[in-house]
Amino acid sequence: MNVIAVIPARYASTRFPAKLVQDLCGKPVIVRTYEAALQTQLFDEVFVVTDADEIEAAVKAHGGKVIRSQRHHESGSDRIAEAVVDLKADIVVNVQGDEPFMAREPLEALLQAFREDVDQQIDLGSLMVAITDTTEIENPNVVKVVTDRMGYALYFSRSVIPYPRERAEGLRYMRHIGVYAFRKQALLDFAQWPMQPLEATEKLEQLRYLEFGKRIKMVETSHVGIGIDTPEDLEQARLMFSRQ
Repeated sequence: MNVIAVIPARYASTRFPAKLVQDLCGKPVIVRTYEAALQTQLFDEVFVVTDADEIEAAVKAHGGKVIRSQRHHESGSDRIAEAVVDLKADIVVNVQGDEPFMAREPLEALLQAFREDVDQQIDLGSLMVAITDTTEIENPNVVKVVTDRMGYALYFSRSVIPYPRERAEGLRYMRHIGVYAFRKQALLDFAQWPMQPLEATEKLEQLRYLEFGKRIKMVETSHVGIGIDTPEDLEQARLMFSRQ
């Protein structure tokens, strides 16, 4: 099984412009993320996909591989699909460009699900973590997921799902972690489909896969990645790196 990692990297960011080229203890954030992906030793190749000269230059200056994205895209899946269309890959893993502290274990568990899928029932896989804090459960910025008994996603929402009309024993709320592993064909299919009402309403691209009948295998983890979304996050990341 040929597995590649792709790191979509946009220069613009609403909350923290140019965050991926900010210095993180001697190297840009995007380079630290690229190196972290390599260090997991889970991938045959790792690529950064970007439409920004600044990011391309930063990655190449440290020996990294870059694929130039030529078109504007509405979603990460669209950008990755353009990048991998001519690449040899069975599984494509989407790595977030602002997470330089990625851990091997959850990614390994995600890939193991594909290795055990001998009948190729899984079109794509993703991660989820249990949450119990009411504020987090009710926060629309925290995407929730519900699954069937086999661990396949039934629905993703910014709303509280399931709605607690009555408290049932064993009920758990699961937060979706936006790390994906795709069969290459699922990505290529996605890029050909128009946006549907559920995706347009919730602003969650994974709903397009469900609306077109793709199966999303959810893998539970206890690890939550540390992303860099604000200047304060970057300062915290610098402290963490300095202690390593």
